[in-house]
Amino acid sequence: MFIHHVLFYLNDAGNEADKAKLLEGLTMLAGVPSIKQSHIGTPAATNRAVIDRDYTYSWLCFFDTAADEELYQKHPIHDDFRNDYAYLWEKVVIYDAVDV
Repeated sequence: MFIHHVLFYLNDAGNEADKAKLLEGLTMLAGVPSIKQSHIGTPAATNRAVIDRDYTYSWLCFFDTAADEELYQKHPIHDDFRNDYAYLWEKVVIYDAVDV
């Protein structure tokens, strides 16, 4: 299994229109066929020193293989997402993981 986890930090985190626009893009992105399962989340209301709650959206995808994730990276929907929505974020942090 290959897991791709992206945290999106918006330029204007308090802007509800920007949040809605990014959510629209992430929902569209879920249509990439090689994704086995995806999840869009927001920070939980947990408060411990080790928890980062500054991001706006969490985008978590599961793939059967690293090759499937590579198909996702090259898919036109993914290209459209980057081209059409990247202006919304100041930073993204990506964690990719594989089974041990």
